[in-house]
Amino acid sequence: MTIRRRDFLKFAGAAALSGAVPRLARSADSAGVYDLERFGNARILHLTDTHAQLLPGYFREPSVNLGLGAMQGQPPHLVGRAFLDRFGIKPDSADAYAFTSLDFEKSAARFGKLGGFAHLKTLIERLRSDAGQGRSLLLDSGDLWQGTGLANTMRGAGMVEAANLLGIEAMTGHWEFTYGETALRSNLERFKGEFLAQNVYLTEEAAFNDAKAFDPATKRVFKPAMIKEIGGHRIAVIGQAFPYTPIAHPKRFTPDWTFGIREEELQRLVDGLRNHDKVDAVVLLSHNGMDVDLKLASRVSGIDVILGGHTHDAVPQPFPVTNPGGTTLVTNAGSNGKFLGVLDLEIAKGRVNDVRYRLLPVFSELLKPDAKMQALIEKLQEPHASAYA
Repeated sequence: MTIRRRDFLKFAGAAALSGAVPRLARSADSAGVYDLERFGNARILHLTDTHAQLLPGYFREPSVNLGLGAMQGQPPHLVGRAFLDRFGIKPDSADAYAFTSLDFEKSAARFGKLGGFAHLKTLIERLRSDAGQGRSLLLDSGDLWQGTGLANTMRGAGMVEAANLLGIEAMTGHWEFTYGETALRSNLERFKGEFLAQNVYLTEEAAFNDAKAFDPATKRVFKPAMIKEIGGHRIAVIGQAFPYTPIAHPKRFTPDWTFGIREEELQRLVDGLRNHDKVDAVVLLSHNGMDVDLKLASRVSGIDVILGGHTHDAVPQPFPVTNPGGTTLVTNAGSNGKFLGVLDLEIAKGRVNDVRYRLLPVFSELLKPDAKMQALIEKLQEPHASAYA
């Protein structure tokens, strides 16, 4: 039996009215719930802040999110009923359960766990297939390798295997840096995608001592951006690692590197991609946090969309920000593998004509786990089963 999204929401409402708490039966075919209308000529799928949560789980969204000054009462600083009203989400629905803390215990019994890499793999493959061969891109905004005892025991190595199987093509970082340079570089050697970070530079002393860098001339430690051709159009993806890493964590983890927002360097990079490389779209893959991304979008021109992370904000609709060059859309895709961002672009020569964005809750009850990913998870867990039982 296929449960269509409208029926799923109707089911939730009926259960609430009846006072019953039936569990949703898993459907072997989730096409109904995740059947998105085709749009555009390029699809970007976005994850962030999964924090090594390989299995489905219960994760309650916050009941408080303080916004200061002009941000008070604005996304992402909305919770509960105000959140539902702002985004037009029906109370007591599956989406209300995924996006808010309202009636969490009751709703958890009805809708079950969310996330899980085996379930994400199934959903990602479905959405990539729908987009067509060679017309999609899977990106991760960081905090991928760290967050569980298993991940820490393996120094992130197991998460690299999971990321490779998931098909992540580019990522940036934050907690990844806390493993230290040696472990980080070892993991990156095995990561099949690109690690992008335009805002990480060698210190003066490290540069003098010829420390390893992607570009010794500029002192950039990592590749700043990549260009992906999709459907005959060139999409630039720029990495923006967490800018305050040496402040949030002990400096000894990254003694040879400096971070920061690097706004001027970012603008020069965007200008070069636009004017020299002649890209048709520019995406910033960011771990700044949504408030910083909103401010950055107002000051840097030429970025079409910011796919953000760090603050774990699950925001169903992109927030448009005007700047001297036009408008930039700012998104944030939640945390713990609960959500998958789907950005569909209609790209023309040198510009993005239109976009569609959806932040999909990953209802594990409705997604058959991918067998290969499930096997990998079991393989990673087996040697440590007694320690993390």
